[in-house]
Amino acid sequence: MTEQLSTTDLSTQDGSIPAPPDFAGFLAQLAPDLPAHCILTKVEQTRVYECDGLSLYRSLPPVVLLPENEAQVIAIMRACQTFNIPIVARGSGTGLSGGAMPHAQGVLVGLAKLNRIVRVDPLACVAVVQPGVRNLAISEAVAPLGLYYAPDPSSQIACSIGGNVAENSGGVHCLKYGLTVHNVMRVRVVTIEGEVLELGGEAPDSPGLNLLAAFIGSEGMLGLVTEVTVRLIPKPELAQVVMASFLSVEAAGQAVTEVIAGGIIPAGLELMDKRSVHMVEPFVRAGYDLEAEAILLCESDGTPEEVREEITRIEAIFKKVGASRLQVSNSETERLLFWAGRKNAFPAAGRISPDYYCMDGTIPRRHLGQVLRAIEAMEEEYGLRCANVFHAGDGNLHPLILFDANVADEVERAEAFGAAILELCVEVGGTITGEHGVGIEKINQMCYQFKREELDAFSAFKRAFDPYGLLNPEKLIPTLVRCAEHGKMHIHHGELSFPDLPRF
Repeated sequence: MTEQLSTTDLSTQDGSIPAPPDFAGFLAQLAPDLPAHCILTKVEQTRVYECDGLSLYRSLPPVVLLPENEAQVIAIMRACQTFNIPIVARGSGTGLSGGAMPHAQGVLVGLAKLNRIVRVDPLACVAVVQPGVRNLAISEAVAPLGLYYAPDPSSQIACSIGGNVAENSGGVHCLKYGLTVHNVMRVRVVTIEGEVLELGGEAPDSPGLNLLAAFIGSEGMLGLVTEVTVRLIPKPELAQVVMASFLSVEAAGQAVTEVIAGGIIPAGLELMDKRSVHMVEPFVRAGYDLEAEAILLCESDGTPEEVREEITRIEAIFKKVGASRLQVSNSETERLLFWAGRKNAFPAAGRISPDYYCMDGTIPRRHLGQVLRAIEAMEEEYGLRCANVFHAGDGNLHPLILFDANVADEVERAEAFGAAILELCVEVGGTITGEHGVGIEKINQMCYQFKREELDAFSAFKRAFDPYGLLNPEKLIPTLVRCAEHGKMHIHHGELSFPDLPRF
């Protein structure tokens, strides 16, 4: 695994290297506000925080702070500013881009103890929660009211709502119900100066610039969230899934295009290739077709009449495109079983490979088949297997690159394989992330996707919130020096790496 022990350029005016952080003075200032049990400094305590769900990159934090209320978060931010100490926020640690990887000269602030559901308003269909509340816990709490929270990442049983806000998380139902940004109405934020801001509100619209949308997905680089107001929606009367088998990934990709072109917006539309089906089926036993080159899971929800009509239309489209097998869930238990296979694709990878590297890019739906074939060619080039699962309805790819970290150079080959997939996504008119964020994992590909002027604009926006460069430094926004060192800006000034594939 890559040991990422970086030093930040919190540079001084004359460009000299700053002195090491004064952690003793920092902790002394915090002592009146933060109880001793909320401060971890021993290696055996801090080691468990050295990475998030992307374990390729690790860094041991010198100090881990676990505040229990907003006042303590404010005190931490003010002390960090005073002592010029970098801050990395962490929720449940389920992120997959290294966004919560600690800084070697900073503090890691874990927000898991801020885990209260503050209030639920069933009439307004909103819930106010702290950032450490688990995603699924919101739906569990409001289920007796006939409501639920729609964004459902595969890690929803563990991931925190604060982390979802940081990464703008999605899930299998984001096609119809949107990402986190579409389901959060307000956030309460502590700035680096220790001031509290409220962005958005419970009204249909709020005056001024839409800073809420800019904050969601900012990966802890603008402030720390202490409270989130989420939108709740009524549980549909009925939901059913059509599971369709196809003899080629191109046919499955065409089926996705035809469904959307037909004016149908399914609750979920997911694709799994043959390798991922073979990986998952022995683990979950969902009844997947092991002979298919690809399967689609397409869900319809609403009233029984709406579902019946939409399922009929979906089946007709799948048959027209050449589905070799169709099966409709006939109970809620079977529907959940169909989805269990897709949602357990990542843990199932552990049954067939010592390690896996989950990528996250987004492409135009019409290129699904072509990109899958290109990834197959990359398997030969890099000598590694890849299982593919997709949020196919919105073109969000999640290739799982399988490798063994104990084999010489396989980590490096996995990283290079992943970088090639992301750059391919850009070249066909897509983007390097759909819901996992950039973090440290995709920072080089930010140079590939964006022009210098665009990166300058991103940096200027961050400085407006964080003029000291202390919030999650060296993530998301690359320096121009980094781009030059890695030679990643050639897409704007040279030939494409994949000339046989359309760029748009």
